Amino acid sequence: MEWLAFVLMLVVFAALLSGYPVAFVLSGVSLIFAAIGILTGSFDSAFLQALPNRMFGIMMNQTLVAVPLFVFMGIMLERSKIAETLLDTMAQMFGPLRGGLGISVTVVGMLLAASTGIVGATVVTMGLLSLPAMLQRGYDPSLACGTICASGTLGQIIPPSIVLVLLGDVLSSAYQQAQLSSGNYSPDTVSVGDLFVGAIIPGLILVFLYILYLILLAIFKPTAMPAIPVAERSGFNKQFLLRIIKAVLPPLTLIIAVLGSIIGGFATPTEAASVGAIGALLLAVLYQQFNLTLLQEVMRGTLKISCMVFMILIGAAFFSLVFRGFGGDTAVHEFLTQLPGGKIGAMLLVMLTLFFLGFVLDFIEITFIVVPIVGPILLAMDINPVWLGIMFAINLQTSFLTPPFGFALFYLRGVAPASISTLQIYKGVAPFIAIQIVALCILAYWPSLATWLPKVIYAN
Repeated sequence: MEWLAFVLMLVVFAALLSGYPVAFVLSGVSLIFAAIGILTGSFDSAFLQALPNRMFGIMMNQTLVAVPLFVFMGIMLERSKIAETLLDTMAQMFGPLRGGLGISVTVVGMLLAASTGIVGATVVTMGLLSLPAMLQRGYDPSLACGTICASGTLGQIIPPSIVLVLLGDVLSSAYQQAQLSSGNYSPDTVSVGDLFVGAIIPGLILVFLYILYLILLAIFKPTAMPAIPVAERSGFNKQFLLRIIKAVLPPLTLIIAVLGSIIGGFATPTEAASVGAIGALLLAVLYQQFNLTLLQEVMRGTLKISCMVFMILIGAAFFSLVFRGFGGDTAVHEFLTQLPGGKIGAMLLVMLTLFFLGFVLDFIEITFIVVPIVGPILLAMDINPVWLGIMFAINLQTSFLTPPFGFALFYLRGVAPASISTLQIYKGVAPFIAIQIVALCILAYWPSLATWLPKVIYAN
Protein backbone atom coordinates (compact mmCIF):
# COMPACT_ATOMS: atom_id res chain seq x y z
CA MET A 1 0.00 0.00 0.00
CA GLU A 2 2.99 2.31 -0.50
CA TRP A 3 1.04 4.22 -3.15
CA LEU A 4 -1.26 5.56 -0.41
CA ALA A 5 1.77 7.22 1.20
CA PHE A 6 2.44 9.21 -1.97
CA VAL A 7 -1.25 10.05 -2.37
CA LEU A 8 -1.08 11.34 1.22
CA MET A 9 1.88 13.55 0.31
CA LEU A 10 0.17 14.91 -2.81
CA VAL A 11 -3.02 15.72 -0.89
CA VAL A 12 -0.99 17.46 1.82
CA PHE A 13 0.80 19.63 -0.75
CA ALA A 14 -2.48 20.46 -2.50
CA ALA A 15 -4.08 21.43 0.81
CA LEU A 16 -1.08 23.59 1.72
CA LEU A 17 -1.49 25.54 -1.53
CA SER A 18 -5.04 26.38 -0.46
CA GLY A 19 -3.63 28.61 2.27
CA TYR A 20 -5.03 26.60 5.18
CA PRO A 21 -2.76 26.59 8.28
CA VAL A 22 0.12 24.18 7.79
CA ALA A 23 -0.05 22.48 11.20
CA PHE A 24 -3.73 21.61 10.80
CA VAL A 25 -3.25 20.44 7.21
CA LEU A 26 -0.50 18.04 8.26
CA SER A 27 -2.35 16.56 11.21
CA GLY A 28 -5.88 16.67 9.70
CA VAL A 29 -5.05 15.09 6.34
CA SER A 30 -2.84 12.49 8.04
CA LEU A 31 -5.64 11.58 10.46
CA ILE A 32 -8.12 11.16 7.59
CA PHE A 33 -5.75 8.87 5.70
CA ALA A 34 -4.99 6.91 8.87
CA ALA A 35 -8.73 6.37 9.41
CA ILE A 36 -9.15 5.23 5.80
CA GLY A 37 -6.18 2.89 6.20
CA ILE A 38 -7.54 1.39 9.43
CA LEU A 39 -10.98 0.82 7.88
CA THR A 40 -9.47 -0.84 4.82
CA GLY A 41 -6.97 -2.87 6.82
CA SER A 42 -3.96 -1.23 5.13
CA PHE A 43 -2.71 0.73 8.16
CA ASP A 44 -1.69 -0.50 11.59
CA SER A 45 -3.12 1.75 14.31
CA ALA A 46 -0.11 0.92 16.49
CA PHE A 47 1.80 3.63 14.60
CA LEU A 48 -0.52 6.27 16.09
CA GLN A 49 0.28 5.03 19.59
CA ALA A 50 3.78 6.41 19.13
CA LEU A 51 2.44 9.97 18.83
CA PRO A 52 2.42 10.73 22.60
CA ASN A 53 6.09 9.71 22.79
CA ARG A 54 6.87 11.96 19.82
CA MET A 55 5.12 14.91 21.46
CA PHE A 56 6.87 14.26 24.77
CA GLY A 57 10.17 14.17 22.90
CA ILE A 58 9.39 17.58 21.37
CA MET A 59 8.55 18.99 24.80
CA MET A 60 11.80 17.66 26.30
CA ASN A 61 14.02 18.67 23.37
CA GLN A 62 16.42 21.28 24.76
CA THR A 63 17.77 22.17 21.33
CA LEU A 64 14.36 23.48 20.23
CA VAL A 65 14.32 25.87 23.20
CA ALA A 66 16.78 27.93 21.14
CA VAL A 67 14.03 28.70 18.60
CA PRO A 68 11.95 31.17 20.68
CA LEU A 69 15.14 32.71 22.09
CA PHE A 70 16.62 33.37 18.64
CA VAL A 71 13.23 34.62 17.42
CA PHE A 72 13.07 37.02 20.37
CA MET A 73 16.58 38.24 19.57
CA GLY A 74 15.71 38.79 15.91
CA ILE A 75 12.48 40.68 16.52
CA MET A 76 14.06 42.84 19.21
CA LEU A 77 16.95 43.79 16.91
CA GLU A 78 14.54 44.50 14.09
CA ARG A 79 12.92 47.23 16.21
CA SER A 80 16.11 48.67 17.72
CA LYS A 81 17.05 50.64 14.56
CA ILE A 82 20.32 48.75 14.30
CA ALA A 83 19.79 48.23 10.55
CA GLU A 84 19.10 51.90 9.93
CA THR A 85 22.24 53.00 11.77
CA LEU A 86 24.39 50.33 10.14
CA LEU A 87 23.17 51.07 6.64
CA ASP A 88 23.67 54.81 6.90
CA THR A 89 27.17 54.41 8.35
CA MET A 90 28.26 51.78 5.84
CA ALA A 91 26.88 53.85 2.96
CA GLN A 92 29.04 56.77 4.05
CA MET A 93 32.03 54.49 4.51
CA PHE A 94 31.81 53.03 0.98
CA GLY A 95 30.42 56.25 -0.49
CA PRO A 96 33.42 57.27 -2.66
CA LEU A 97 33.23 53.95 -4.56
CA ARG A 98 30.94 53.20 -7.47
CA GLY A 99 28.61 50.52 -6.17
CA GLY A 100 29.54 51.45 -2.62
CA LEU A 101 25.92 51.61 -1.51
CA GLY A 102 25.26 48.16 -2.97
CA ILE A 103 28.30 46.76 -1.16
CA SER A 104 27.14 48.39 2.07
CA VAL A 105 23.70 46.78 1.67
CA THR A 106 25.38 43.38 1.28
CA VAL A 107 27.60 43.90 4.33
CA VAL A 108 24.65 45.08 6.42
CA GLY A 109 22.61 42.11 5.19
CA MET A 110 25.40 39.80 6.36
CA LEU A 111 25.57 41.47 9.78
CA LEU A 112 21.79 41.41 10.18
CA ALA A 113 21.75 37.75 9.13
CA ALA A 114 24.33 36.96 11.79
CA SER A 115 22.36 39.01 14.32
CA THR A 116 18.76 38.01 13.64
CA GLY A 117 18.66 34.84 11.54
CA ILE A 118 15.15 35.76 10.27
CA VAL A 119 14.86 36.15 6.49
CA GLY A 120 11.50 37.92 6.26
CA ALA A 121 12.41 40.55 8.81
CA THR A 122 15.75 41.27 7.11
CA VAL A 123 14.30 41.61 3.59
CA VAL A 124 11.47 43.87 4.74
CA THR A 125 13.77 46.02 6.88
CA MET A 126 16.35 46.38 4.11
CA GLY A 127 13.62 47.07 1.56
CA LEU A 128 12.13 49.87 3.62
CA LEU A 129 15.47 51.48 4.47
CA SER A 130 17.80 50.92 1.53
CA LEU A 131 15.61 50.65 -1.58
CA PRO A 132 14.47 54.32 -1.52
CA ALA A 133 18.07 55.43 -0.88
CA MET A 134 19.42 53.35 -3.78
CA LEU A 135 16.75 54.58 -6.19
CA GLN A 136 17.28 58.19 -5.10
CA ARG A 137 20.99 57.90 -5.87
CA GLY A 138 20.41 56.60 -9.40
CA TYR A 139 20.83 52.86 -8.95
CA ASP A 140 19.31 50.60 -11.56
CA PRO A 141 15.97 49.47 -10.00
CA SER A 142 16.48 45.80 -10.92
CA LEU A 143 19.98 45.77 -9.45
CA ALA A 144 18.79 47.45 -6.26
CA CYS A 145 15.98 44.93 -5.80
CA GLY A 146 18.24 41.96 -6.53
CA THR A 147 20.88 43.12 -4.07
CA ILE A 148 18.33 43.59 -1.30
CA CYS A 149 16.62 40.23 -1.86
CA ALA A 150 19.91 38.32 -2.02
CA SER A 151 21.40 40.06 1.02
CA GLY A 152 18.19 39.55 2.98
CA THR A 153 18.22 35.79 2.44
CA LEU A 154 21.68 35.40 3.96
CA GLY A 155 19.82 34.73 7.21
CA GLN A 156 19.18 31.23 5.82
CA ILE A 157 22.84 30.23 5.88
CA ILE A 158 24.82 32.58 8.14
CA PRO A 159 24.60 31.51 11.81
CA PRO A 160 22.82 31.91 14.12
CA SER A 161 20.06 30.88 11.72
CA ILE A 162 16.64 29.51 12.66
CA VAL A 163 16.95 27.31 9.56
CA LEU A 164 20.16 25.75 10.89
CA VAL A 165 18.65 25.24 14.35
CA LEU A 166 15.70 23.30 12.93
CA LEU A 167 17.84 21.46 10.37
CA GLY A 168 20.32 20.53 13.07
CA ASP A 169 17.63 18.95 15.22
CA VAL A 170 16.07 17.02 12.32
CA LEU A 171 19.42 15.87 10.90
CA SER A 172 20.57 14.76 14.34
CA SER A 173 17.63 12.34 14.55
CA ALA A 174 18.08 11.28 10.92
CA TYR A 175 21.81 10.63 11.45
CA GLN A 176 21.19 8.44 14.48
CA GLN A 177 18.43 6.59 12.62
CA ALA A 178 20.74 5.96 9.64
CA GLN A 179 23.49 4.57 11.88
CA LEU A 180 21.12 2.35 13.85
CA SER A 181 19.70 0.91 10.62
CA SER A 182 23.24 0.01 9.53
CA GLY A 183 23.90 -1.87 12.78
CA ASN A 184 25.83 0.85 14.66
CA TYR A 185 24.31 0.86 18.15
CA SER A 186 26.73 3.51 19.46
CA PRO A 187 25.93 6.21 16.90
CA ASP A 188 27.85 9.43 16.45
CA THR A 189 25.97 12.68 16.81
CA VAL A 190 25.66 15.90 14.86
CA SER A 191 24.61 19.06 16.65
CA VAL A 192 23.31 22.51 15.82
CA GLY A 193 26.74 23.81 16.86
CA ASP A 194 28.33 21.65 14.15
CA LEU A 195 26.05 23.20 11.53
CA PHE A 196 26.71 26.72 12.85
CA VAL A 197 30.46 26.25 12.58
CA GLY A 198 30.19 24.45 9.25
CA ALA A 199 28.14 27.28 7.75
CA ILE A 200 30.68 30.02 8.51
CA ILE A 201 33.04 29.47 5.55
CA PRO A 202 30.30 28.77 2.93
CA GLY A 203 28.38 31.81 4.18
CA LEU A 204 31.42 34.07 3.88
CA ILE A 205 32.17 32.68 0.41
CA LEU A 206 28.63 33.55 -0.64
CA VAL A 207 29.00 37.10 0.66
CA PHE A 208 32.36 37.39 -1.15
CA LEU A 209 30.76 36.25 -4.43
CA TYR A 210 27.96 38.81 -4.02
CA ILE A 211 30.45 41.63 -3.44
CA LEU A 212 32.71 40.45 -6.28
CA TYR A 213 29.74 40.58 -8.66
CA LEU A 214 28.86 44.12 -7.53
CA ILE A 215 32.49 45.27 -7.97
CA LEU A 216 32.69 43.79 -11.49
CA LEU A 217 29.36 45.36 -12.38
CA ALA A 218 30.55 48.73 -11.08
CA ILE A 219 33.62 48.44 -13.34
CA PHE A 220 31.86 47.33 -16.52
CA LYS A 221 28.48 49.07 -16.04
CA PRO A 222 29.21 52.15 -13.89
CA THR A 223 25.97 53.98 -14.78
CA ALA A 224 23.96 51.28 -12.96
CA MET A 225 25.79 51.92 -9.67
CA PRO A 226 26.81 55.57 -9.22
CA ALA A 227 28.82 56.73 -6.24
CA ILE A 228 27.20 58.82 -3.52
CA PRO A 229 27.41 62.53 -4.45
CA VAL A 230 30.30 64.37 -2.79
CA ALA A 231 27.91 66.77 -1.07
CA GLU A 232 26.29 63.85 0.81
CA ARG A 233 29.49 62.21 2.00
CA SER A 234 30.95 62.55 5.45
CA GLY A 235 34.63 63.36 5.71
CA PHE A 236 36.78 60.65 7.25
CA ASN A 237 37.73 62.17 10.58
CA LYS A 238 37.80 61.23 14.23
CA GLN A 239 34.06 61.90 14.63
CA PHE A 240 33.20 59.67 11.67
CA LEU A 241 35.51 56.93 12.98
CA LEU A 242 33.69 56.99 16.32
CA ARG A 243 30.40 56.81 14.44
CA ILE A 244 31.60 53.68 12.59
CA ILE A 245 32.69 52.08 15.83
CA LYS A 246 29.38 52.88 17.51
CA ALA A 247 27.40 51.42 14.58
CA VAL A 248 29.46 48.28 13.97
CA LEU A 249 30.82 47.32 17.40
CA PRO A 250 27.51 46.48 19.17
CA PRO A 251 26.22 43.98 16.56
CA LEU A 252 29.70 42.50 16.14
CA THR A 253 29.94 42.06 19.90
CA LEU A 254 26.59 40.28 19.92
CA ILE A 255 27.64 38.01 17.04
CA ILE A 256 30.93 37.15 18.75
CA ALA A 257 29.15 36.52 22.05
CA VAL A 258 26.64 34.13 20.46
CA LEU A 259 28.87 32.30 17.98
CA GLY A 260 32.02 32.58 20.07
CA SER A 261 30.39 30.92 23.05
CA ILE A 262 29.29 28.01 20.83
CA ILE A 263 32.58 27.64 18.94
CA GLY A 264 34.62 27.97 22.10
CA GLY A 265 32.60 25.26 23.80
CA PHE A 266 31.47 27.59 26.58
CA ALA A 267 27.77 27.23 25.77
CA THR A 268 25.33 25.05 23.87
CA PRO A 269 23.31 26.70 21.06
CA THR A 270 20.37 27.00 23.45
CA GLU A 271 22.47 28.73 26.10
CA ALA A 272 24.03 30.95 23.42
CA ALA A 273 20.53 31.85 22.24
CA SER A 274 19.76 33.17 25.72
CA VAL A 275 22.94 35.25 25.53
CA GLY A 276 21.69 36.62 22.21
CA ALA A 277 18.27 37.45 23.63
CA ILE A 278 19.79 39.37 26.55
CA GLY A 279 22.24 41.04 24.17
CA ALA A 280 19.39 42.20 21.93
CA LEU A 281 17.68 43.75 24.96
CA LEU A 282 20.89 45.60 25.85
CA LEU A 283 21.25 46.86 22.27
CA ALA A 284 17.68 48.16 22.34
CA VAL A 285 18.58 50.06 25.51
CA LEU A 286 21.80 51.32 23.90
CA TYR A 287 19.90 52.65 20.89
CA GLN A 288 17.35 54.20 23.27
CA GLN A 289 14.46 52.21 21.82
CA PHE A 290 13.56 50.04 24.80
CA ASN A 291 10.24 50.51 26.61
CA LEU A 292 7.44 48.31 27.91
CA THR A 293 5.37 48.73 24.75
CA LEU A 294 8.29 47.51 22.63
CA LEU A 295 8.83 44.55 24.98
CA GLN A 296 5.15 43.56 24.73
CA GLU A 297 5.25 43.73 20.91
CA VAL A 298 8.42 41.63 20.76
CA MET A 299 7.04 39.03 23.17
CA ARG A 300 3.77 38.76 21.22
CA GLY A 301 5.69 38.34 17.97
CA THR A 302 7.94 35.72 19.56
CA LEU A 303 4.92 33.83 20.91
CA LYS A 304 3.18 33.79 17.51
CA ILE A 305 6.21 32.56 15.56
CA SER A 306 7.22 30.01 18.21
CA CYS A 307 3.68 28.60 18.42
CA MET A 308 3.61 28.30 14.64
CA VAL A 309 6.92 26.41 14.57
CA PHE A 310 5.97 23.97 17.32
CA MET A 311 2.46 23.35 15.99
CA ILE A 312 3.98 22.55 12.58
CA LEU A 313 6.45 20.23 14.31
CA ILE A 314 3.62 18.34 16.02
CA GLY A 315 1.66 18.13 12.75
CA ALA A 316 4.80 16.91 10.97
CA ALA A 317 5.26 14.19 13.59
CA PHE A 318 1.69 13.02 12.87
CA PHE A 319 2.37 13.06 9.11
CA SER A 320 5.65 11.19 9.51
CA LEU A 321 4.03 8.37 11.50
CA VAL A 322 1.20 7.90 8.99
CA PHE A 323 3.59 8.12 6.03
CA ARG A 324 5.77 5.40 7.57
CA GLY A 325 2.70 3.36 8.48
CA PHE A 326 1.83 3.11 4.79
CA GLY A 327 5.41 2.08 3.98
CA GLY A 328 6.34 5.36 2.34
CA ASP A 329 9.80 5.49 3.88
CA THR A 330 10.63 2.05 2.49
CA ALA A 331 9.41 3.03 -0.97
CA VAL A 332 11.47 6.24 -0.94
CA HIS A 333 14.53 4.31 0.22
CA GLU A 334 14.19 1.76 -2.58
CA PHE A 335 13.64 4.49 -5.17
CA LEU A 336 16.64 6.60 -4.16
CA THR A 337 19.03 3.68 -3.75
CA GLN A 338 18.14 2.29 -7.19
CA LEU A 339 18.76 5.55 -9.04
CA PRO A 340 21.63 5.57 -11.54
CA GLY A 341 24.71 7.32 -10.18
CA GLY A 342 24.39 5.99 -6.64
CA LYS A 343 24.53 8.62 -3.93
CA ILE A 344 25.36 11.36 -6.45
CA GLY A 345 22.15 10.66 -8.38
CA ALA A 346 20.13 10.44 -5.16
CA MET A 347 21.62 13.69 -3.84
CA LEU A 348 20.95 15.49 -7.11
CA LEU A 349 17.30 14.39 -7.19
CA VAL A 350 16.72 15.38 -3.56
CA MET A 351 18.35 18.79 -4.11
CA LEU A 352 16.17 19.43 -7.17
CA THR A 353 13.08 18.38 -5.21
CA LEU A 354 13.92 20.69 -2.31
CA PHE A 355 14.62 23.52 -4.76
CA PHE A 356 11.22 23.26 -6.41
CA LEU A 357 9.40 22.71 -3.11
CA GLY A 358 10.99 25.94 -1.91
CA PHE A 359 8.83 27.78 -4.47
CA VAL A 360 5.61 26.93 -2.66
CA LEU A 361 6.53 25.81 0.87
CA ASP A 362 8.27 27.61 3.71
CA PHE A 363 11.58 26.24 4.97
CA ILE A 364 9.88 25.11 8.20
CA GLU A 365 7.47 22.84 6.32
CA ILE A 366 10.25 21.46 4.11
CA THR A 367 12.50 20.84 7.12
CA PHE A 368 9.84 18.99 9.08
CA ILE A 369 8.12 17.12 6.21
CA VAL A 370 10.75 16.25 3.60
CA VAL A 371 14.09 16.14 5.43
CA PRO A 372 13.00 13.44 7.95
CA ILE A 373 12.04 11.23 4.99
CA VAL A 374 15.11 11.66 2.78
CA GLY A 375 17.68 12.49 5.48
CA PRO A 376 18.19 8.96 6.91
CA ILE A 377 18.44 7.51 3.38
CA LEU A 378 21.11 9.96 2.23
CA LEU A 379 23.05 9.73 5.47
CA ALA A 380 23.04 5.92 5.21
CA MET A 381 24.93 6.41 1.92
CA ASP A 382 27.90 7.74 3.91
CA ILE A 383 27.18 11.42 3.24
CA ASN A 384 28.57 13.82 5.84
CA PRO A 385 25.65 15.26 7.88
CA VAL A 386 27.22 18.73 8.29
CA TRP A 387 27.86 19.05 4.56
CA LEU A 388 24.35 17.78 3.83
CA GLY A 389 22.79 20.33 6.18
CA ILE A 390 24.70 23.26 4.64
CA MET A 391 23.81 22.10 1.12
CA PHE A 392 20.15 21.95 2.13
CA ALA A 393 20.32 25.44 3.67
CA ILE A 394 21.93 27.09 0.61
CA ASN A 395 19.50 25.24 -1.66
CA LEU A 396 16.50 26.55 0.27
CA GLN A 397 18.04 30.03 0.22
CA THR A 398 18.26 29.79 -3.59
CA SER A 399 14.61 28.78 -3.87
CA PHE A 400 13.69 31.81 -1.74
CA LEU A 401 15.10 33.98 -4.54
CA THR A 402 13.71 32.17 -7.57
CA PRO A 403 10.69 33.55 -9.48
CA PRO A 404 7.79 33.32 -9.55
CA PHE A 405 7.19 32.03 -6.01
CA GLY A 406 10.35 33.01 -4.12
CA PHE A 407 9.37 34.23 -0.66
CA ALA A 408 12.01 36.97 -0.60
CA LEU A 409 10.45 38.40 -3.77
CA PHE A 410 7.04 38.54 -2.09
CA TYR A 411 8.52 40.23 0.98
CA LEU A 412 10.18 42.94 -1.14
CA ARG A 413 7.16 43.35 -3.40
CA GLY A 414 5.11 44.14 -0.31
CA VAL A 415 7.28 47.12 0.67
CA ALA A 416 8.63 48.29 -2.70
CA PRO A 417 7.14 51.47 -4.25
CA ALA A 418 4.56 51.12 -7.00
CA SER A 419 7.08 52.38 -9.55
CA ILE A 420 9.01 49.11 -9.18
CA SER A 421 7.47 46.37 -11.31
CA THR A 422 7.45 42.71 -10.37
CA LEU A 423 9.38 41.98 -13.58
CA GLN A 424 12.17 44.31 -12.44
CA ILE A 425 12.45 42.39 -9.17
CA TYR A 426 12.60 39.08 -11.06
CA LYS A 427 15.24 40.45 -13.42
CA GLY A 428 17.33 41.76 -10.53
CA VAL A 429 17.58 38.45 -8.67
CA ALA A 430 18.61 36.41 -11.74
CA PRO A 431 22.39 37.06 -11.41
CA PHE A 432 22.25 36.28 -7.69
CA ILE A 433 20.48 32.98 -8.39
CA ALA A 434 23.38 32.13 -10.72
CA ILE A 435 25.81 33.04 -7.91
CA GLN A 436 23.91 30.75 -5.52
CA ILE A 437 24.18 27.87 -7.99
CA VAL A 438 27.92 28.54 -8.36
CA ALA A 439 28.26 28.47 -4.56
CA LEU A 440 26.38 25.16 -4.41
CA CYS A 441 28.66 23.69 -7.08
CA ILE A 442 31.76 24.91 -5.21
CA LEU A 443 30.53 23.34 -1.97
CA ALA A 444 29.57 20.12 -3.77
CA TYR A 445 33.06 19.87 -5.28
CA TRP A 446 34.86 20.81 -2.05
CA PRO A 447 32.79 19.42 0.86
CA SER A 448 35.68 20.27 3.20
CA LEU A 449 34.59 23.92 3.02
CA ALA A 450 31.76 22.88 5.36
CA THR A 451 33.39 20.01 7.23
CA TRP A 452 36.94 21.27 7.88
CA LEU A 453 36.22 23.92 10.52
CA PRO A 454 34.00 21.68 12.72
CA LYS A 455 36.70 19.00 12.64
CA VAL A 456 39.37 21.50 13.66
CA ILE A 457 37.34 23.11 16.43
CA TYR A 458 35.68 20.01 17.84
CA ALA A 459 38.54 17.62 16.90
CA ASN A 460 36.23 14.94 15.52
